Amino acid sequence: MKILSKNIKFLILLIAFLLTITSCKASSKDTNKKESTGKAVTTADSTASKPQESSSEKKEAKADNKLKAYLETDYNKALGAFFNGEYENTIKIADEIIKKDVNFYKAYNIKGIALCFSHNFDEGMKNIDKCLSIDPNFGYGRFNKALAYELYGHYEESLEWYDKALEVENYVWSYYGKASIYGRRGDVENTVKYLKIAIEMDSNVKNEAKNEKDFDNVKNSNQFKKLVN
Repeated sequence: MKILSKNIKFLILLIAFLLTITSCKASSKDTNKKESTGKAVTTADSTASKPQESSSEKKEAKADNKLKAYLETDYNKALGAFFNGEYENTIKIADEIIKKDVNFYKAYNIKGIALCFSHNFDEGMKNIDKCLSIDPNFGYGRFNKALAYELYGHYEESLEWYDKALEVENYVWSYYGKASIYGRRGDVENTVKYLKIAIEMDSNVKNEAKNEKDFDNVKNSNQFKKLVN
């Protein structure tokens, strides 16, 4: 009986032990399930928030692109005014652009060269330098700095900036500008050298060169005649 009693006690203890393990496993599963569900909810919440952020970013990007397109349209108007010799109007349009976006570097550039053509070299150069402080590699900005120096007779600085312009953009009028300066100096060799490159890039340059006063000091040379005729 004692043995049986011991066996029964043992079985009772064993059953209790097994029930305890089962209960622990079930509890662990429930905990894991809760944690898993919690993570799923967290992920779902996170996922739900992402489209909202993305939507907001898309709206901002769309508005930004719309403004840029609008400013580019105005900038093209300023360019057109400048090439028509309407310097005052060019400056006015550029100022309106800058009011809307102080970092629109192209506006400073076109305003700067318009000021230079309006006999205001210092203010013009300040605006061109402002443009280049925002985008140092803007080719047209570098070109206009060279052109401004050329207009006011600073030929060494002009040649330097035409070269800087050519570092970032292979622009036909940069070569033409260099040829013009050498033409004024009566330097036939360098005039022909750079003018030839310009003509090879754009054959219309040849007609421009025929009537260019900057080449008066070299136009009677055989090399120049051969190049433009």
